[in-house]
Amino acid sequence: MPRPAPARRLPGLLLLLWPLLLLPLPAAPDPVARPGFRRLGTRGPGGSPGRRPTPAAPDGAPSSGASEPGRARGAGVCKSRPLDLVFIIDSSRSVRPLEFTKVKTFVSRIIDTLDIGPADTRVAVVNYASTVKIEFQLQAYTDKQSLKQAVGRITPLSTGTMSGLAIQTAMDEAFTVEAGARGPSSNIPKVAIIVTDGRPQDQVNEVAARARASGIELYAVGVDRADMESLKMMASEPLEEHVFYVETYGVIEKLSSRFQETFCALDKCALNTHGCEHVCVNDRSGSYHCECYEGYTLNEDGKTCSAQDICALGTHGCQHICVNDGTGSYHCECYEGYTLNADKKTCSAQDKCALGTHGCQHICVNDGTGSYHCECYEGYTLNADKKTCSVRDKCALGSHGCQHICVSDGATSYHCDCYPGYTLNEDKKTCSVIEEARRLVSTEDACGCEATLAFQDKVSSYLQRLNTKLDDILEKLKVNEYGQIHR
Repeated sequence: MPRPAPARRLPGLLLLLWPLLLLPLPAAPDPVARPGFRRLGTRGPGGSPGRRPTPAAPDGAPSSGASEPGRARGAGVCKSRPLDLVFIIDSSRSVRPLEFTKVKTFVSRIIDTLDIGPADTRVAVVNYASTVKIEFQLQAYTDKQSLKQAVGRITPLSTGTMSGLAIQTAMDEAFTVEAGARGPSSNIPKVAIIVTDGRPQDQVNEVAARARASGIELYAVGVDRADMESLKMMASEPLEEHVFYVETYGVIEKLSSRFQETFCALDKCALNTHGCEHVCVNDRSGSYHCECYEGYTLNEDGKTCSAQDICALGTHGCQHICVNDGTGSYHCECYEGYTLNADKKTCSAQDKCALGTHGCQHICVNDGTGSYHCECYEGYTLNADKKTCSVRDKCALGSHGCQHICVSDGATSYHCDCYPGYTLNEDKKTCSVIEEARRLVSTEDACGCEATLAFQDKVSSYLQRLNTKLDDILEKLKVNEYGQIHR
């Protein structure tokens, strides 16, 4: 193919060489560069990319229309933005094996500058000559290492330069949701970089226009014998930001720094001018939004945060009581009679009777739900205060001392009675048998001394036996009373 005249290649050559020479002397800006602007590559209507102003140069520093590669990234305020990126590489016979290796190095270096992953940049490669081959799709590799290894395995095809067919194949088969491209709602830019060293042998104007109209941003990189007019037909507007030319494949990998800056999105959070009170979150579009720490809500200004009343939200998990601490946090407490468990959420009932703080005069009964009630010993009644006890029936206490029968005269008094055939003695406690005394009087001469002595002996004998029985009864009563008191 005939080589284009040097005059036709000169603007593209200047575009490439000026940012690469790193000469200290100031020179006239590249005629196709835009002073004061940095290429960001965001999509605009009709395939036209948007721009964002670059930071102003320090006073006294020389300015240049060509941006400084890596300057923003070096300052820590530039990060790779997510893309669906397809490389379309010419591997016709005119591209020698060593030159094709240089193309793969160029592709790998661009990959090195990107954040690769399912939620970040996805990469596909379309290889073409007279035929077209999709080497791998956008969804094939999700990490840099495997992606670069796949690039290294690509081999040249054959003769021919069917650039139009390659663009059409990329549009129809690579930039599809089935192949791993993300849909319009994701706002992920679709970008294609076509690398060629010849003149297309088919029509590229119309197919490139359809690709651009579908939302694909086209970059054209020409090497050596590449036709500049064909590159312009394929590339998106503005051409000075989408058309690149190098004299040989030996320097093509140096263009990777240009694409690194092209695919850079300004990290506004890193600039520390966001004004977020708590957390700044970068968005994919190069913008940002503010978020708040847990327990806080974002105010209407979209910047500041206010502490939430987590207790009011009902998500605290406290079994009994949620106490708002007023700083976006809270703690749990329990109802009276319960203790907080180790999980600081749930509560267990206390045994208040075991604690000894119940105040019951006689008996504390644990209800098992963190509460209790008081009861009284037999013969007592619970007073209105539900704590103390009063005697209900002194006879029932068993401490009355009656030999036979205790008769209650009310809550606080009593008197003793005897069984039938017995009479109450002068102590008002013990009883004597009436019938035995009568029999003794009737059978003995009460006036005789012997009869009187015999009667006294018998009475004494009966009284002794009765006293013995009384002692036994009293002892049993004492044991019974002691058991009731210590129940």
